[in-house]
Amino acid sequence: MNSTKFSYFTFSPYFDSGLLEYVYFMIVMSLYVLILCSNLLLIVVICVNRSLHEPMYMFLCSLFVNELYGSTGLFPLLLLQILSDIHTVSASACFLQIFCLYTYANVEICNLAVMSYDRYLAICCPLQYNMHMTHNRTVILFALTWLYPFLAVIVLISLSASLQLCGNIINKVYCDNYSVVKLACSDTTVNNIYGMIYTTATICVVILIFYSYIRILKVCFSGSKQTRQKAVSTCTPHLASLLNFSFGAFFEIVSSRFDMKHLPDMLRIFLSLYWLTCQPLFNPVLYGLNLTKIRIIFKNLVFGKI
Repeated sequence: MNSTKFSYFTFSPYFDSGLLEYVYFMIVMSLYVLILCSNLLLIVVICVNRSLHEPMYMFLCSLFVNELYGSTGLFPLLLLQILSDIHTVSASACFLQIFCLYTYANVEICNLAVMSYDRYLAICCPLQYNMHMTHNRTVILFALTWLYPFLAVIVLISLSASLQLCGNIINKVYCDNYSVVKLACSDTTVNNIYGMIYTTATICVVILIFYSYIRILKVCFSGSKQTRQKAVSTCTPHLASLLNFSFGAFFEIVSSRFDMKHLPDMLRIFLSLYWLTCQPLFNPVLYGLNLTKIRIIFKNLVFGKI
């Protein structure tokens, strides 16, 4: 096959659904509005209350900002494609979406790692917490959480954008880096090597997160009842968020590497979107309902201080 540079990509999973496309549009639009409102609300709750200006809640605020960023990278183009008769996207817009979605995923993992480190210090080293989690260290952790993913993904996109392609059909409802690399006719050795390094680094971060929580659980079981209750109340939403995102990301990796054509189209589309929609939807509920301080301040803001 002749290789070339394509100016656009076509999404193949979309199918003619007639009047149902308006139903799908309304469902997706409702999800997007719900994500925007819930995450914005919690950002406002944290920002306007000085009692929440602590590292733990500031890292949470960073997490909610990232949910808005990732959702904006996905939903506008998805809504446009649902109502469109021709399911194509320009190459530049496609790579921009890849950049947004991959940086979102990496910032999410880094944020969860920083939050696990913060909880480890608070529960395992409570007397030294303020000495370790200083203002300068908090700022450094914020910078690493956002800068590292952006730099890593810029390199990834640069390698993919330089490839010569033999086709322009993407078997997903959004742009995906691995789907673009699979279309390449030119040598992808450098892409594969960098992809392995990129994946290994992400796995190492996930292992560090689980190691932090294992240490926390050891302290919980060896400590007093009050210590266990405090640890469970603060760590449960973190662990639930991590497991939820890990499940979605794992399925996304498996579905990208293996043939899933035996599954119904709608199920494949739903599962491919799960890892991008599960966190922005569930995190506000997880943290808003489980963290007592946020819950009380939210009630005071909405219903008035009693």
